[in-house]
Amino acid sequence: MDVLQISIAALPFLLSLASRNGKAIAPCLLASIFTVLLGDEPHRAVVAWCIGTLIAAVAVRERIRTT
Repeated sequence: MDVLQISIAALPFLLSLASRNGKAIAPCLLASIFTVLLGDEPHRAVVAWCIGTLIAAVAVRERIRTT
C-alpha cells in the first residue's frame, strides 16, 4: 500500500479523534488497522473502512449535536 491508501485507511481513526466521546476511538482504530491489513482483498477492506467511518461519523455527529 502506498501513502495515499494508508491515509485513506486511517481516516476513520482520525475522524474519531474529533469526537468528544473517547469510546469511539478504539473501534475506529481497529477498523483502520483491519483496512490496512486487508488491503490485498479490496471487498473486505471496504467493509472494514465503512464500518469505521460510520462509527466515527456518529461520534462526531453526537459531538456537534451536544454543542
